[in-house]
Amino acid sequence: MSFAQLGFSHEVDVITGPVAFKSDFGLRSEFETNAGNTGFGIGIVHYINFAYGADCNCYTTDNFFNDHFKLRTEISYNKTKLEHFGKFVAPERTSIESQRLREHKGEVNNFDIGMQLEYFPLSIRSFQASAYKLAPFVSFGAYFVSFNPKVSTTFGSGNVTNMSNFYSQWYAINPAIHEVPIDASSGSTWSLVSSIGVRYKIAPSADLMLDLRGQYYFSDWVDGLNHDLKYNKYNDWLVWLNFGYIYYLD
Repeated sequence: MSFAQLGFSHEVDVITGPVAFKSDFGLRSEFETNAGNTGFGIGIVHYINFAYGADCNCYTTDNFFNDHFKLRTEISYNKTKLEHFGKFVAPERTSIESQRLREHKGEVNNFDIGMQLEYFPLSIRSFQASAYKLAPFVSFGAYFVSFNPKVSTTFGSGNVTNMSNFYSQWYAINPAIHEVPIDASSGSTWSLVSSIGVRYKIAPSADLMLDLRGQYYFSDWVDGLNHDLKYNKYNDWLVWLNFGYIYYLD
């Protein structure tokens, strides 16, 4: 039996906002990398509201789950252009290795589809009745990701399949593991997503939403780069600040 047949109400949300992508470009602990490798994301979200019944235009059975949880389904896209920042590409660095890093660029393109379960500490019923304007929430879920990275360099021949055009230490440390640290092939993976946010009620059937998301991928190839240096400890991940407009369908 579907949720529609059960009579729960529905909401739609359009989201957009800046993305900070945490990849193998640059040093993750440096502010320049974190501030420089930023992009944007857009998406459409559908919510199932268990607190209100569309079939009867009334509140559903008053229990804890119905009054504090919503199911969120999302289709979204994010894009971030990447380059190397920090001490290894500082202007005073004039070595060939630094030049290889400066001229290496990347781009992340990800399509996501998945679900999160949102928890509202305050009563959803009371919020819908405008008892208060703000409704904070936290959420957790899993998304399927289709990724399509892009890689380019203006060093040497500019050929992205020629590893001599890229930073040599990426493949010199342990070539038995990663003979080719650059790979712009499309692929897919899963990711874990967690959010913290707040809704602001602007009308009986409309909310504004602010949402800060962390998304961890089960792959280190989302950015097209996977090297063996000691600071490459984690798979790719991102932080996304969402702004959204939510409309109650019924």
